[in-house]
Amino acid sequence: MKDKVLTWLNRILVFDVFFLIAIFLWLMVAYAGKSSGVDLGLDLWLTLWTPVFNPAIGILMLGAIASGAINWISKQMNPDG
Repeated sequence: MKDKVLTWLNRILVFDVFFLIAIFLWLMVAYAGKSSGVDLGLDLWLTLWTPVFNPAIGILMLGAIASGAINWISKQMNPDG
């Protein structure tokens, strides 16, 4: 059961990392467009920051802490391997 939970948690975290990389690339492109006078969605990006992107960062942090805690507790309960 623990292995299945960790597998799904790791899958979610990998998806979340790639999602965050994609939105960061979008921010860079949109900011470059804004600097050159072309609208590439910076205003949309800024409106999505609080409801979408901020929680995605929080999920990544919480998931990383939870994964580390589960692994640490597992090692403490079973020190043989």
